[in-house]
Amino acid sequence: MTTETHDTRPLREASDKLWYAGIFGAAILGWLAYGQLIPFSEWITALFPVARSSHTGEAIAFFAYDVPKVLLLLTSIVFVTGVLRSWFSPEKTRAILAGKREILGYPLAAMLGVLTPFCSCSSVPLFIGFVSAGVPLGVTFSFLIAGPMVGPVGLGLLYGLVGWKIATIYLVFGFSIATIAGYTMGKMGLERYLQDWVRELNAGPVGDLPEEKLTFVDRLKVGVEQVREIVGKVWIWVLVGIGIGALIHGYVPEAMMLKIMGGEAWWSVPAAVVVGVPMYTNAAGVIPIVEALLGKGAALGTTLAFMMSVIALSLPEMIILKQVLTLRLIAIFIAVVSAGILATGFLFNFLL
Repeated sequence: MTTETHDTRPLREASDKLWYAGIFGAAILGWLAYGQLIPFSEWITALFPVARSSHTGEAIAFFAYDVPKVLLLLTSIVFVTGVLRSWFSPEKTRAILAGKREILGYPLAAMLGVLTPFCSCSSVPLFIGFVSAGVPLGVTFSFLIAGPMVGPVGLGLLYGLVGWKIATIYLVFGFSIATIAGYTMGKMGLERYLQDWVRELNAGPVGDLPEEKLTFVDRLKVGVEQVREIVGKVWIWVLVGIGIGALIHGYVPEAMMLKIMGGEAWWSVPAAVVVGVPMYTNAAGVIPIVEALLGKGAALGTTLAFMMSVIALSLPEMIILKQVLTLRLIAIFIAVVSAGILATGFLFNFLL
């Protein structure tokens, strides 16, 4: 027994070194690839016989940029949360966030979303990682809502467009919507509406060995297995969702939106939400539309409601989330967030 252990130890150490080198190399390649996404998307677009400034050129560039970006984020985040999950099982995670500490989880998750410069589809990988790690569902929704709605990019651009007072009010309202909506959904006991494979993932064991006997390489293997299982299930829907988003991004019907939201009729706020939900762009992409709407006389509350719906309830985001959430849970999510957006729009129109 001692001889066998002595003989196999060098092989084990060599295998461990290969794992460390492989993970480190993959991280470097991913970081380098992420930094080249814009040149890559421009190169891909140039291969097509279309003008870069045309609707089709915009759609192709958007797709070529967003697909690798979201897949890189999804892979890296799922891997990291998978490794962390080997230390903190779903049961342990829920125990840590239980009771009074769970109450703090909602504003903390919303704050993390505010500080995270992701659009809606880019926030989904973190959401999936949190859910698979056993973080309470309501807490993860607080992050998912706050991330795209009141991220630093959108706030910075909004500050330059309408000034710090309105931008600050927007931040307070967005943060409040994320926190209250997450808390509301957390108290509704919606975990049963997760997709079956997500519930099984949370209920299953972490790795093949007891947690306390896992080596660090074993934990890296858990992370890789999580990537294989989760990314393998959702990658095709990432392509579908972003493909739809690219078409919408390239062919935004700005004239129609100006017609619908150019006045201050009571129905303009819900109309803005209805128009905004099927669309997809990030905060940087929607700000020029917001500027055009305000310039055409649209009410501020109506315009902000449109902005919130575009970046917090986009159709591509819902398509990707469908691989994690059931349609019933998605409908509840849309209803709760829409109620908060409508309240914000009406209140802004009333106050300003």
